[in-house]
Amino acid sequence: MTEYTVTLGWDSEARVWIAESEDIPGLILESGSLDALIERVKIAAPELLELSGKAAHGVGLNIRAERLVVAA
Repeated sequence: MTEYTVTLGWDSEARVWIAESEDIPGLILESGSLDALIERVKIAAPELLELSGKAAHGVGLNIRAERLVVAA
C-alpha cells in the first residue's frame, strides 16, 4: 500500500474545510463539513493519482486536520 498525506485546513473567512496534498497532483477540494470533505477526498484521490500515472489501488490516506480555535 502506498500512503499519501492530505492536509485539511479550516478557512474561517469562507467557513469551509479545504483539502490539499503535495503528494496528489491536483487535489484541492472544499466542503462545509469535515466528514463530507474526507469522503470527497477518498473518491477524488485515486482518480487523480490514476490521471497522473500513479497506481490508484491500495491507496492509504494519512489525513491531517488543522483548525485554530480561540479558548476563552
